[in-house]
Amino acid sequence: MEIILEPIATVINSRTSPMDDYWGDVISVIELADHIPSEAFEGISAFSHLEIICYFDQVETKEIAFSGHPRGDPKYPQVGIFGQRKKDRPNAIGLSTVELIEHTGRIIKVRYLDAIDGTPVLDIKPVFIAFQPKGEIRQPEWVGDLMKNYWESFLFGCSCQNKK
Repeated sequence: MEIILEPIATVINSRTSPMDDYWGDVISVIELADHIPSEAFEGISAFSHLEIICYFDQVETKEIAFSGHPRGDPKYPQVGIFGQRKKDRPNAIGLSTVELIEHTGRIIKVRYLDAIDGTPVLDIKPVFIAFQPKGEIRQPEWVGDLMKNYWESFLFGCSCQNKK
């Protein structure tokens, strides 16, 4: 079976390469593709949060490791690809729940989108409270350690050379 998807928008932001941490101060603009009418965003401002589904087209194509240590770090347990959220996935699809900051015409501005500049957007959905998880959310302890710097500010937490 072949599935063909056409991007509905593009991510515009300051991140030009995939990095695992320091996404906290990245504000992204999502601009609708030319074939999508601006009416597609009608009513979106009534929502505080959105789910953004992206295609990681800029991830280097390599053989997918269906099991391994998150971020290749042996201090974390060996887990399957579906037990982690790494970018190197069988279908290179990303999903982020973002905060909607602003909507103007064909553009929305969001916070907490971990997609780099130029990433194609496949779909945008509003977050409905009714679709949120029921019951307590649980995760292994290693996830907290892995994610401790993920949403930190790039300028304060990173000595990287890719500061913008």
